[in-house]
Amino acid sequence: MNSPEPIRGAAPESLYEARKTVHNKRIDGPFRRFKWLVMLVTLTIYYVTPWLRWDRGPYAPDQAVLVDLANRRFYMFGIEIWPHEFYFVAGLLIMAGIGLFLVTSAVGRAWCGYACPQTVWTDVFQHIDRFVDGDRNARVRLDNAPWTVGKIARRLFKWSIYLLISMATGGAWILYFADAPTLLRDFVAGEAAPVAYGTVLILTFTTFALGGFMREQVCIYMCPWPRIQTAMLDEKSLIVTYKDWRGEPRGSVKKAEKNPDEFGDCIDCMQCVQVCPTGIDIREGAQIGCITCALCIDACDRVMKDIGRPRGLIDYATLEDCERETAGEPPRPAWKALLHIRTLVYLLIWGSIGLGLLFALGNRAHTDISVTPDRNPPFMLMSDGSVRNAYTIKLRNMQARPREMEVSVEGLPEGKFWTDKIGLEQADQAQRVRVDADATLAIRAYVIVPSGAKSQDFIFKVTALDEQGETDTSETLFNAPGGM
Repeated sequence: MNSPEPIRGAAPESLYEARKTVHNKRIDGPFRRFKWLVMLVTLTIYYVTPWLRWDRGPYAPDQAVLVDLANRRFYMFGIEIWPHEFYFVAGLLIMAGIGLFLVTSAVGRAWCGYACPQTVWTDVFQHIDRFVDGDRNARVRLDNAPWTVGKIARRLFKWSIYLLISMATGGAWILYFADAPTLLRDFVAGEAAPVAYGTVLILTFTTFALGGFMREQVCIYMCPWPRIQTAMLDEKSLIVTYKDWRGEPRGSVKKAEKNPDEFGDCIDCMQCVQVCPTGIDIREGAQIGCITCALCIDACDRVMKDIGRPRGLIDYATLEDCERETAGEPPRPAWKALLHIRTLVYLLIWGSIGLGLLFALGNRAHTDISVTPDRNPPFMLMSDGSVRNAYTIKLRNMQARPREMEVSVEGLPEGKFWTDKIGLEQADQAQRVRVDADATLAIRAYVIVPSGAKSQDFIFKVTALDEQGETDTSETLFNAPGGM
């Protein structure tokens, strides 16, 4: 078939709708106050944490939370994670992922509505908008007004505040990777590493652009998490819901007073739309733009109170409960909606991983040994017929103080060894070494066995010579001409 020819002179059809700027209105209520609390807590944690101190002794950094890339360490208050213990970090990441599943299963997109960094910084910038330009109506008028000197000055002032907040955000991030006071001093003096300036520049730009201008576009179009969450919600999920069975058909207060039986409780005041940070209409049903911040509940409850109607026209509810209310049955308490199998399974998995990590953390040793035998040559035949093998031993001291350790061989009854620090004349079945605080000591060890030896497995054992007396072993192979 031939496609129809376009009409000459007609404007081409656009496949994309231009973005409509969201000017959300100021609102007060329990959910708005909870957002204030979450914003205060999260921003305080982010900006203040690098400056907290934690005494680990003279041999370790005193920054409470530090990702020490140079020495490959992660410090978090009294916990120190080494590279070979990355499973702790992996476990925390898995817990974070399952925690998101748990929250979504229980209360929908509450993470997006309250604690997501994009949400938090967008909320900050929206409050800056109100501070500089006024509330919703004033901002709409200013946007529609022509560009004058006053409007330009107001815009530059507001964007300058955006930029300062964005720079503080990028600057705070790099402080987690080095001693905060030292890095800040070097940064201001122009003596920090180039990667520090590059990181601050990138984070400043992304915070300024995403939080200051793109805002709800990040949540609706860029972020993959809403799509994942949509697949996790069902009729048992507790989400922000408009109860259309009660609100429809809509009508003004005057119309409802004249014909009370013809109209529902919704008076079409648009307050729920005007307070929404993403600009959606919750009355259109569940949609990807809803971040479950529940500000529409605060707005609607205030309107219902003012006109003398019961609150809850917009509320946290499950689809099952809405069907119950539609049928005239009383709604269940909200906490009962949390007690369904999927949420409990997520909670069980999340708690089990957390307890497992705590158990592993509480029972881990602070002494470690690893042994690598020389492969070429696998052994040396000495002039008296004895056989010598060479090994590289790595002793790890995970304490914030130097420690004396004893290294011994087990499983070679006549075997002795010495290190590159001493000579053959001091060979014995055990040797003492000193390992610095928070350090790994690599030593060359030579094991010798009298003539007639055969290849066999044996063990290097390290014992910390302190009150803890921690031990660790590493099994390896002694090579000899006779084979096994």
